[in-house]
Amino acid sequence: MKKVYSVEEYIETNAHFDEALTLLRNIINTTELEETIKWSAPVYALNGKNVVGLGAFKNHFGIWFFNGVFLKDEHGMLVNAQENKTKALRQMRFESIAEIDEDIVLSYLKEAIENQRLGKEIKPDRSKKETIIPEELKAALDSDKVYKTAFEALSPSKQREYCEHIASAKRDATKISRLEKIKPMILQNKGLHDKYKNC
Repeated sequence: MKKVYSVEEYIETNAHFDEALTLLRNIINTTELEETIKWSAPVYALNGKNVVGLGAFKNHFGIWFFNGVFLKDEHGMLVNAQENKTKALRQMRFESIAEIDEDIVLSYLKEAIENQRLGKEIKPDRSKKETIIPEELKAALDSDKVYKTAFEALSPSKQREYCEHIASAKRDATKISRLEKIKPMILQNKGLHDKYKNC
């Protein structure tokens, strides 16, 4: 998707829904939300916090509610764009301008603004995940002091990657093969996926 610098430009690049996007934009702009461009799309914020965004795709368009999970959704208009992935974000989707009821859209917007004022948002889970070291790796580390020291020097996320890599092998032979392959990487203070991170 090409970089967009204004809401007008965004609407122009989605000409198949330009009338409908303009209508939604006009409804949003009757509120106190501040219009900005983020991620090459229109985003509307309250005191610097994202509340809603406008989005257009090949077959539908709509409004993104950043903390839509808290909306009552009395009209059953909201969908989760990615089930089991998206926790807070909800979409109000339309396929034609005829589906837009301005009063309903405005009522959802007002509720979203009020929720933002109240500070309703899902905070990212910053709790540390516990690293469970598989028995095979634990035995290998316990039998080699240098290896164990090198493993302990890795960041928790790198340790977790290695543990999950060993634990996910179904056959013992695969576990042994993986143990042999990861040892030199751990001794060099490398993460399992480091070679892909700078691609």
